[in-house]
Amino acid sequence: MDKNDAHRIKLWRRRGYYSERQLVKKLEEKGYHAVRIPLSNPSMNPLPDVIGRRKNHVYSFECKNGSYAVTTPKEQIIKLFQFLEFFIPTERRFKHSVLVAHLKKEWKMKEVSWLDYDNDTLENATITRDSRSTFNIEKGLDRYKRY
Repeated sequence: MDKNDAHRIKLWRRRGYYSERQLVKKLEEKGYHAVRIPLSNPSMNPLPDVIGRRKNHVYSFECKNGSYAVTTPKEQIIKLFQFLEFFIPTERRFKHSVLVAHLKKEWKMKEVSWLDYDNDTLENATITRDSRSTFNIEKGLDRYKRY
């Protein structure tokens, strides 16, 4: 790996760190308790980038940063569900896995279904600027509603 590659990786990680911190701030502004998990991605452990809680609901967030589109690998999505399953002792209806795309100044959020996890139908997930959010940070547990 040459110096240019190392520099690009450092910038890429810094962008991810910035987006994760911004997500925590956005969640806290909306009444969530939220915390960023440092170094969650390189780990083989089932750790999300950000954990949030509002009322009885717990959210595991995988946050990606890009300009037009971001892709979350299936393995990282599985880790969101494993974290909730292994470490959050409550009913599944209170546990949510959410993919977050920070695309320049736009935020897109997509909740992933427990049915997809149970049926082993999860795939790599791509979110673009044209994608419709299926998770509303304002409402939290409610499904996305267009206003």
